[in-house]
Amino acid sequence: MSGHSKWSTIKHKKAKTDAQKGKIYTKMAKLIAVAAREGGADPDLNAKLKDAIAKAKSNNMPNDNIDRAIKKGAGELGNSVFEEITYEGYGIGGVAVIVEALTDNKNRTAGDVRYYFDKNGGNLGTSGCVSFMFEKKGTILVDNDGNVDEEELMMIALDSGAEDFDVSDDGFEITTTPETFSKVCDALEENGIKTASAGVEMVPSNYTKLEDEAQIKKFEKMLEMFEDNDDVQDVYHNAEFPDDYEG
Repeated sequence: MSGHSKWSTIKHKKAKTDAQKGKIYTKMAKLIAVAAREGGADPDLNAKLKDAIAKAKSNNMPNDNIDRAIKKGAGELGNSVFEEITYEGYGIGGVAVIVEALTDNKNRTAGDVRYYFDKNGGNLGTSGCVSFMFEKKGTILVDNDGNVDEEELMMIALDSGAEDFDVSDDGFEITTTPETFSKVCDALEENGIKTASAGVEMVPSNYTKLEDEAQIKKFEKMLEMFEDNDDVQDVYHNAEFPDDYEG
């Protein structure tokens, strides 16, 4: 389980997704509603909404749920006001952590986030304390299930504006700028290529290695607590685990 591997992360998330689809869909709906409220209900005119829809679809969120979230954000189904907040801090072993949340109660969410850090050997920091170690990138994963031609996929990705294309035993990883993410997603969809994961995320420029198993377990526990919180949308970190660590 390598800290560099997006596939190790997506396998972990998929296991949680399969067990907690309702919770995942709730988070995705909140993300879509906020994007629709801020920039309008037309994804062709609202890049943030388009990216949120792509992320929801990669999590197999039904179209009816997506449409309902857009309508809610546009005020057609009542109006819930959520605020976007980003927290930064350090996990055990000095690992850099960024937590992105959507909340209707800042005090509750801030208290929860601080508790999760403190409980697991980390500490909540100030704004900007770790974000300089990350760069915003679009990341798209496609399963290597034998039905995708590597060369064709690479050409579709690069021709539509992707920055990089990597191959592993698990599948294909496509990297884009935030600006070209939607265009690449559209090109894949038009060619009938299903994504295992797609989103604009914070990618670390360097990594902090955790060697001690007890530290790793504590760090993973912190991540689980974040993921189980309805207000937390995404957690990014620069932890790297030993190659032989299986979790």
